Amino acid sequence: MAQVWRGEAQVAVTRVQAGPCAVVQIKTNNKDKYEAVQIGFGEKKEKNIKKPQAGHLKNLGNFRYLKEFRTEPGDLKRGDIIDINTFTAGDKIKVTGISKGKGFQGVVKRHGFKGSKKTHGNKDQLRMPGSIGATGPAHVFKGQRMPGRMGNERVTTTNLEIIDVDKENNILLIKGSVPGPRNGLLLIAGEGNLIIKSEKLKAESGENDNKDKEAGKAEQKENEKIKNSQETPEQVEKEVIKAKEKVDEKKSSVPAAKN
Repeated sequence: MAQVWRGEAQVAVTRVQAGPCAVVQIKTNNKDKYEAVQIGFGEKKEKNIKKPQAGHLKNLGNFRYLKEFRTEPGDLKRGDIIDINTFTAGDKIKVTGISKGKGFQGVVKRHGFKGSKKTHGNKDQLRMPGSIGATGPAHVFKGQRMPGRMGNERVTTTNLEIIDVDKENNILLIKGSVPGPRNGLLLIAGEGNLIIKSEKLKAESGENDNKDKEAGKAEQKENEKIKNSQETPEQVEKEVIKAKEKVDEKKSSVPAAKN
């Protein structure tokens, strides 16, 4: 987290890298039996991606995370980019993430129980949960607050405000804290239109680059052929000597004529 100033007021904010995210796949009812949009985010080393996943991400990048959203695709297409331009300062958003895992905890830390009194006869009972109910039902009711695993759950924080947008570095400054640890993955949702950056221009420029590369390779091959065709003076002398030897052999093989 960090601190920013709004006038004379100090505001605690969380810096979140938001995108760019690429549309990897569009799922439809006809093909996949449901409608969804698959989005990729982050970077991963190429050596750590298996061939099926590499084929799935062809011409898009090596994404670390792939997430699906059950929604109508609309005008989205494979290769479209969703970046930070969708958000503006002052927007109200909700952030979803996985909370920090705290392991197995007792009722005092997990549920806020005050524990027992520190009086005579309460040895080793200060942080105990106490009675969990009558013995009549002969079972523990569902939802009973007891010790157990704490954290590592899906948590959504609503009504958060965007203080500032750093478009150069794709960073959002969100007021307050957000769920999860550092480097955790977050899902940010807000009201308004989704701004999409099409990748058609990039695709065309990539084709032009490929054409230029192929032309350059062809020129290199032609230059190599020309270089190979050019003979050095030593090679020319050797060829001349061989030609003279062949002429001398032919002369010696011709029979002498009678007068």
